[in-house]
Amino acid sequence: MRTVRALSAALLTLGLASAPAAADASPSPSQDSSAAPTRAGTSFRTATEIEQGQQATASGSTGDYLYWSFPADTGQRPTVRATVKLPDTHTAQTWQIDVYDGLRRRQACQYGAQTRTATADASSVELTCVLRTVRAWSEPWANDPLPGTYYIRLTATGVATADLGLPVGTEVRADSQDMGGAAAVDGSLSEPLVPGIATTSEDQRENAAVLAGLEPEDGWASGWWSDRWVWTGMGGVLAALAGIAGYALTRGAGRPSRVPPSA
Repeated sequence: MRTVRALSAALLTLGLASAPAAADASPSPSQDSSAAPTRAGTSFRTATEIEQGQQATASGSTGDYLYWSFPADTGQRPTVRATVKLPDTHTAQTWQIDVYDGLRRRQACQYGAQTRTATADASSVELTCVLRTVRAWSEPWANDPLPGTYYIRLTATGVATADLGLPVGTEVRADSQDMGGAAAVDGSLSEPLVPGIATTSEDQRENAAVLAGLEPEDGWASGWWSDRWVWTGMGGVLAALAGIAGYALTRGAGRPSRVPPSA
């Protein structure tokens, strides 16, 4: 029974250790909106950086390409939302939001209205793109999302000549849900896919050119730790407790006192 009590205490300790991991599964709190960017870039190189949870705004013209970028780390499933405020007078317009990873590979949306057509009397149009979970590592030939910088491109497609150049207002926001150990894989990248990461080093960080300055609040994940280690340990403890309990039930009370020992 002493062994059972000791293992029960270990199980309780592991359960308490898993509480912070469960807390991390909640979306990150919103950033201060007063510090949110109020402009958008016109290409990948000039994309405006935004933090996850920030709602960026920008003014533009119908037919322009508008770019933003944000960091996404291992185990996160990003969701990008965009709202386009249309001019008072316009024809039917189709707007589209595309998301690219650090290698500028277009990432497919799991679900969401990535493309929508606004009727001539619509005042705004809303778009959503929910990406696949970011993986710590992937085969070179695969198109899996990997940790690093992600680019948002917002534009209107098939614009009528009469609508070209009409002013529009845009709102863009990127959030992520932490998927936990269920999305963990073996292996990790040596560096996240961030522009300029190869030109930086510990000794020359101040003098090197860095093209992207944002990173997750707690830094980039190393890729080896996830909460599945906690659940694996708890499974091992439960298996040990089950084995001890089974042995205690099957071994009986021992040899009765009236039965002489065997020779």
